[in-house]
Amino acid sequence: MKVVIAGSSGLVGTALTDSLVRDGHTVVRLVRSGSGTKLEKAKKSEGRQQEERRTTQKTGAGKIFDVAWNPITCDLEGEPFGKERDKIEGADAAVNLAGASIGEKSWSAERKAILRSSRIHTTRELVCALEKLEDGPKTLISASAIGYYGNRGDEVLSEESKAGDDFLARLTQEWEAEALKAETLGLRVVRLRFGVILAKHGGALPQMMRPFKFGFGGRLGSGQQWISWITLEDTVSVIRKVLENRAVSGAVNVVAPQPIRNADFARALGHAMHRPAIVPAPAFALEFALGEMAEALLLASQRVAPSRLEQLGHRFSQPDLRSALATVLADNGRSRD
Repeated sequence: MKVVIAGSSGLVGTALTDSLVRDGHTVVRLVRSGSGTKLEKAKKSEGRQQEERRTTQKTGAGKIFDVAWNPITCDLEGEPFGKERDKIEGADAAVNLAGASIGEKSWSAERKAILRSSRIHTTRELVCALEKLEDGPKTLISASAIGYYGNRGDEVLSEESKAGDDFLARLTQEWEAEALKAETLGLRVVRLRFGVILAKHGGALPQMMRPFKFGFGGRLGSGQQWISWITLEDTVSVIRKVLENRAVSGAVNVVAPQPIRNADFARALGHAMHRPAIVPAPAFALEFALGEMAEALLLASQRVAPSRLEQLGHRFSQPDLRSALATVLADNGRSRD
C-alpha cells in the first residue's frame, strides 16, 4: 500500500509513518515548500532516502519518499525534487494530519488565524493537489477533533450528535467541510474526530504531567467535566483500520470506550506518576490565565463514545485509563515529534 501523509512530522504522523513502513508499506511525506528551513529539511531527507532504500533491500521494510508541495498553489511539481507528481501517482490513500497545535499558545486573534489556516486552508489545498493527479489516492482520511461537539456536559456523544457553536466547534466544522469536498472527486472520505491523545513524548500529556511533577497536580475547575481520551498506539491502530477497510466513510470518533471525569483523570495520572493529586486549579484562575482557551480545552465537557468503532468490532489495546497511563509512562517510545 502507498500512503501519502500531510503532517507526517507531528505526533500522530510520525507514529503512523513508523507503523506503515515497519509493515512494508510505502509512505510519501508531503513537505511544505515556501520556507527555507523546511526546504532544507526536505533536501536532507532526499539524501537520506538512499540509505533508507539500502535498508529496505536488506530488511524488507517499507519505503519513505518526501515530496515538496506548495499549499498556496497546491503545486506538486516544483523543486527541490523535480516531478513530484510522479511519486504520488498510484497512491492508495492520503492521510491529512496537518494543523498547528491547539494548546501550544494562547488564543490571540493572530493565533486563531494560524489555527484556522493550518487546518482549513491546508486541507482545501491538499484536495486541490489531489485533483491534479491522473491516478491519485482513492481515499482521503482527514484529521478532525471532538471539539466538533462543543461543551456538552453529561450528554453521551456519538458521530450522529449535533455540532457545537464555540470557536473550536466552528473551526472543526469548516475543517471537515473542506475534506468532504474530496467526495466530488470520487474519493472515500473519512473524518477522524480525535480525542485527547496520550503519549509520553508529545501532545497534551506532558503538559498535564508538569504540575504533578512538582506536587501541584489536581482537578481542573469542578473536575466534573468529561475527558475523552485514547492512547497513541490505539490512535494509529484506528487509522490503520480505516485505511484498510474501504467500507468505512464519514465521521469516526477516535476515543477509548471509557471516558472519565477530570477529577478521576487527575487521580489516575497522580497514581501513575506516584504523585499526589490534591491541589485543584480553580476555573477562574484558569480563565484569567488562558482566557477562551481554558474554557474550550480544560473546562469543557465532552463525553464521547466510539460508536462507529464499536460497530466495526474494533478492539482497543488500552481501553482502561489506569492501565493505559501505566503503559504509556513506562514506554520511552521510539517516535518523536
